Amino acid sequence: MKFCLQLNPQVSIEKPSASLMPTLIEQVRVADAVGFDAFSMGDHYNIPGLQRLNQVPALARLCAEAKHCAVGTAVTLLGLRHPVTVASELASLDVLNEGKSFAAFGLGYREEELNAFNLTKSQRYQRFVEAVEIVRRLWTEDNVSFEGKFYSVKDVTITPHPWQKNGLAIWIGGRSQAAMRRTGRLGDGWLVSSVSPAEVGTGIQAIRRYAADAGRQIPEDHYGVLIPFFFAATLEKAHALAGESIRPRPDMPPSEFIAFGDPEQVRAKIRDYIATGASKFVMRPCGPFAGWREQIEILAREVIEPLQTPADSPNAQPNDA
Repeated sequence: MKFCLQLNPQVSIEKPSASLMPTLIEQVRVADAVGFDAFSMGDHYNIPGLQRLNQVPALARLCAEAKHCAVGTAVTLLGLRHPVTVASELASLDVLNEGKSFAAFGLGYREEELNAFNLTKSQRYQRFVEAVEIVRRLWTEDNVSFEGKFYSVKDVTITPHPWQKNGLAIWIGGRSQAAMRRTGRLGDGWLVSSVSPAEVGTGIQAIRRYAADAGRQIPEDHYGVLIPFFFAATLEKAHALAGESIRPRPDMPPSEFIAFGDPEQVRAKIRDYIATGASKFVMRPCGPFAGWREQIEILAREVIEPLQTPADSPNAQPNDA
């Protein structure tokens, strides 16, 4: 089992921009020291009322604070961005962290973001498919040419290539059947959020079928879940303190896809996911910001230490989260 800390690089526009990076630096230092395998950050644009550090520059700066941790994007909105730019940025990130990095890609779903890039939802999928192919080729080939519906590149080479010989592992985000199909056809792994353990098990079975149909195979240890967590004396108190930070699903109560409560309750939830096939966990701290350090330290002591396998310790220097 491997555990990744999901960072939150945004604050209110009313706060000074100088307040963004110091806390992230401290969080990475703590995560690296207490036993996390990796840290990661999401990718969003055009968020009313909030200011947010751009994903790759922030992660590149934070690599300097980690002695053991891998670094990852969870997720990069590849459906919105140009693949040559993304390939170059992530190759450089991989070099900066000496091959200890991974990339998770998503389509992008917020209307505010689609509007910012002058895109519609119907355009995202084909852009995404073309972009994955271009990114993979740019990481491993020189003088890449590609002609598609949305992208056309001719004799393009990015240097440096990634530190990892075959490029970064590409994890595909999303919980829809279409996302599972994309994972089976295009991805090296699946990273999903807001799903129950049972849905993870069903999703893994579907991805295996889609991969087999495409003549591919996803490694068994490349199924991951992003899980919001918060520790409190009781489940009820945890919900009272941190429940507002959870994005709801209309068809499922949050209790099905969050890890809230005392340490035993949080461990039990992680074990439920493990039982259905997940082995990578991107953990997102919830609740009052002032308590982040205590929350991370409890997770490391009460969940990561008992569940993390010896081969997945930080000294192993994992490169795929």
